[in-house]
Amino acid sequence: MSLLDKFAGAEQLRSGLADAGKDPTTVVFDSINSATEGVVEGRKTILAGTNNYLGLTFDPNCIAAGVAALKSQGTGTTGSRMANGSYAAHGSLEAELADFFQCPNALVFSTGYTANLGVLTALLVTGDTVLLDSDAHASLYDGCRMSGADVFRFKHNDLQSLERRLTRLGDRAANCLIVVEGMYSVLGDCAPLAEIVEIKEQFGATLLVDEAHSLGVFGENGSGVAEAEGVLDKVDFIVGTFSKSLGAMGGFCASQHNILKLFRYVSRPFMFTASPSPAVMATTREALNQLRSRPELKEQLWSNARQLYDGLQELGFELGPEISPVVAVRCKDRETALAQWNQLLQAGVYVNMMLPPATPAGASFLRCSISAAHQAEQIDTIIRKFKEL
Repeated sequence: MSLLDKFAGAEQLRSGLADAGKDPTTVVFDSINSATEGVVEGRKTILAGTNNYLGLTFDPNCIAAGVAALKSQGTGTTGSRMANGSYAAHGSLEAELADFFQCPNALVFSTGYTANLGVLTALLVTGDTVLLDSDAHASLYDGCRMSGADVFRFKHNDLQSLERRLTRLGDRAANCLIVVEGMYSVLGDCAPLAEIVEIKEQFGATLLVDEAHSLGVFGENGSGVAEAEGVLDKVDFIVGTFSKSLGAMGGFCASQHNILKLFRYVSRPFMFTASPSPAVMATTREALNQLRSRPELKEQLWSNARQLYDGLQELGFELGPEISPVVAVRCKDRETALAQWNQLLQAGVYVNMMLPPATPAGASFLRCSISAAHQAEQIDTIIRKFKEL
């Protein structure tokens, strides 16, 4: 087999998607008019699959902060912080994140994916052991595998499975990293973090929680599921992204451990990637300020989430196990998901099509991610369009 023959499977996948109509890689938005509406092929389209949980992408204060940074500091940093040094905004955002997560240390990365790769490959080396929730995001899998550590999965949100895995490790359990998410991105269900913390302390393990989808969504202050469950100070490493609730781009790690400062010297994805631009830092800092100062955003988000979940449930759709801003509709099979996703797109509703192998148990889903910016009328329209499928 030649070097290029391996892409035959990808071509088969692409052609299969094309036969059903469009697929997400071929959808082009003519314009984005607001946090909740775009235009596709001349059709106004409700954005119901953006992860823009607090609706801050069009917040005037965030936009003004980004414009001011562009004018005063230029378009980009043109290099890594190791090579080119840090801008003041990098350090300011790290201090603000540390305060937000009530811990002494935080580190900013260029993307959420890079943050996961950077943290995991710094923490883990060959001979270390990591226990990974089976439904964890691809970036967490990739970071664990790239580290060279021994990687074992435990059943999704199954405390007995986790405990059995740790017991089998024996003395290695005390040198083990447990990796979970706060809110999982496909079904919108949450990790039982209070119980997981108890187990990790029992075995002396270390815990990393990815709060990418739960930042701004859970907890009195909006810092995630760990805060909501009262274990924020017991999580060793929190990673996340700026590209969801904060409406920007970038990633971070916050930690109770001072060794996070040393990641600047050993984390290759941090050391050899251009640092976030001044405009990104400015909009992210302002979005974090909005999150902290406007609790009504989270309240509206949850009101909208309940409206969508209840409406789809009343229609008889099989949904995720709990109400959250991620509302996943389970489809009969892959072909049904493809057809219905295209129907919704033609009807002016954009959702996420989730297909195996990127989904739990090989199932297919149409995933909606609701926003605080959605109007009740838009949510009613989404429900009505699902009813017409």
